Amino acid sequence: MNKLNDTDVIIEAVPNFSEGRRPAVIELLVQAIAPPGVLLLHQTSDWDHNRSVITVAGPPEAVLEGLFQATRVAASQINLFEQRGEHPRLGAADVIPLVPIQNITLAECAQLATQLGRRIGEELQLPVYLYEAAATRPERRNLADIRRGEFEQLVAEINTPERQPDFGPVQVGPAGAVVVGARAFLIAYNFFLKTSDVTIAKAISQAIRESSGGLPAVKAKGFFVNGQAQVSINLVDYTRTPLPSSALTNGGSFFKITGSEQWSHRGKCLASRSEPG
Repeated sequence: MNKLNDTDVIIEAVPNFSEGRRPAVIELLVQAIAPPGVLLLHQTSDWDHNRSVITVAGPPEAVLEGLFQATRVAASQINLFEQRGEHPRLGAADVIPLVPIQNITLAECAQLATQLGRRIGEELQLPVYLYEAAATRPERRNLADIRRGEFEQLVAEINTPERQPDFGPVQVGPAGAVVVGARAFLIAYNFFLKTSDVTIAKAISQAIRESSGGLPAVKAKGFFVNGQAQVSINLVDYTRTPLPSSALTNGGSFFKITGSEQWSHRGKCLASRSEPG
């Protein structure tokens, strides 16, 4: 894509893949996801989380094709029975959110997510769950609810009524499942605490996230990364809880926001672009 016009329909996609340690596999994902017409905006990988996130944008048809091909690569290269990392995960191509950018609505992105999910389920024979604006039932809007217990619990429970996939087989193989959906922009960032005690990070996360009675539209999790405790925060609706309200008092430590949806792993507090669930 060389030039965008005001009349173009543009979407963004921020797929999260459960691979952050093998450069050759990561390169295959990057090559697959950006066919002609798709702009590669950002790519980052994290060893501790064992996760890569790639941000692309372009016309819907081209973006969906790139996402499908990258999911095919992930399914062939990543074995969830062996994969381990700090970040929760359900599948090799773990979560694929679509975001409306220009001349397209969130509802239309949800239709595109459904289209992509159906193709992944039928052609790649992977179980697919639709979330956020594309969710087929209320209890599947929240990614954390779908990803409950991660891959290992899904293997044991996929045959139960509440965990039947929206598309694809009712069985779990080495590539796990794929979560596909549509949502608005989110702002995400990490704080590294001056301690290695991850229980402190988890206690802070519990205090501020909405699901535990904290701030509205805030998700948070505590991790152990690079020998430090980390609090990772997602603002899923910055109009309900703006950035200053959710920022921790951290003794003046510097932080910056560079986008959405990917975990960073250097510095006191960095922007992140991942889907913590």
